[in-house]
Amino acid sequence: MSTSVRELLRTAVAQLTAASSPSPAAEARTLLSHALGVEPRQLVLAPSATREQASLFAHLVQRRAEGIPVQHLTGEAWFRTVRLEVGPGVFVPRPETEVMVGWALEQLSRVSGPIVVELCAGSGAISKAIAAELPGARQFAVELDPVAHDWARRNLEGTGVQLELGDMATAFPELDGTADLVIANPPYIPLEAWESVAPDVRDHDPALALWSGDDGLDATRVVARVAARLLRPGGWVCSEHAEVQTDSAPEVFVRHGGFDQVRDEQDLTGRPRFVVARRR
Repeated sequence: MSTSVRELLRTAVAQLTAASSPSPAAEARTLLSHALGVEPRQLVLAPSATREQASLFAHLVQRRAEGIPVQHLTGEAWFRTVRLEVGPGVFVPRPETEVMVGWALEQLSRVSGPIVVELCAGSGAISKAIAAELPGARQFAVELDPVAHDWARRNLEGTGVQLELGDMATAFPELDGTADLVIANPPYIPLEAWESVAPDVRDHDPALALWSGDDGLDATRVVARVAARLLRPGGWVCSEHAEVQTDSAPEVFVRHGGFDQVRDEQDLTGRPRFVVARRR
């Protein structure tokens, strides 16, 4: 890595640290690789930045210090093995959700030609990852918000996933009783928790993807009802939730009465992250 690139990184890390960015070094590397037009792993071999590249990098760092998400600045996000186009109006996929997708893929590997339905598709990250890692699955996805749906349409182009714009509550009636897996990352933040949410999340991710009633579980209750309708007997549902919902989210599926083997699963940090349940 050239001295000038090192200096750009050093200055940016200091600026982002002062701005309380959660991962200043990683964010600086991501933004610099974007400004230079190289992959982050190629920074070690990158030449000195041109004046234009240094100026662009400084602008990106300043915008990040002001709270703009890194993914909005670069226009992309990576999720498991796939690249996604993201920006204003769509929820930026998080690494924590990758663990739930891994669990889902393990279940699907036991089924020949599985039928998979994603609810609350957002950017289409989950469906695109499953399509890339499990060719041959019949996949369906639904998203309510037109702006997010447009991002998902772009990301799922060419994957074979059937994407629908509409309410998950009434989606895909033709699949009733046939799906092998229903998967969702629904909104799950309680309305009263607004002040505890990181500003770059609450100010830039769409509200429809964040808030879900007084206890944060309104959408999860819909997921349970829809999954019970779509799944074949023995099919599985998995649904992400907040860490504090380790008891209340599984209880939604228990109370429904249509599921057994209801349990909570953890992410890679050992935190409660998603509930799974099997259709009776």
